Amino acid sequence: MKTPSFPHRALKLRLLMPALLLALPLAACGSRDGASHSGTAEASSTEATALGRTVREATDKARREMANSNLKISTDGQPLAEITREGHLLIDGKDIPTTPAQRSQLLAYREQVHGIALAGMDVGVAGANLGAQAAGEAVKGIFSGKTDEIESRINAEADKLKAEADKICQRMPALLATQRELAASLPAFVPYATMDQSDIDDCGK
Repeated sequence: MKTPSFPHRALKLRLLMPALLLALPLAACGSRDGASHSGTAEASSTEATALGRTVREATDKARREMANSNLKISTDGQPLAEITREGHLLIDGKDIPTTPAQRSQLLAYREQVHGIALAGMDVGVAGANLGAQAAGEAVKGIFSGKTDEIESRINAEADKLKAEADKICQRMPALLATQRELAASLPAFVPYATMDQSDIDDCGK
């Protein structure tokens, strides 16, 4: 299949999910650095709060941009396609004639893509927060001697995060079905219907 560009990232969830989950250890490393400067568990907790706030602000901005802008779909060898908030299909900036039924399909597709992307953002925020939390808990564990207890608690939270990530993968079959229906109904969309069964099979691996 052809590879969509970043604006169409929701269709490449097999690439998105590892990146989101990597936020957990990366965030933990960042928080450890902050803690090493202060030498206290409280400083690590403050770092976690700052990190979570920064990530949330970034995702909130992305949410607003997604809601107020066109869904952009880029495919190799094809001009840029866009789905507007009103359900119009633009290809290379030109409005493609569509029926009311087709516009409903385009809106459904747009909503599903955005839903997956937004859910991915939530997992990313949770991963960043959990990573920072794990760093703070690790510092506490050193002084309390309860490392096994803390590890068990963090692992339980990580399992919950993975479960949320798995739920995103569960949305993929419905997205593929919508894409196929749209392509069958609207020939101009066919070159942009690049998602296939492999995206579902590889999701979350």
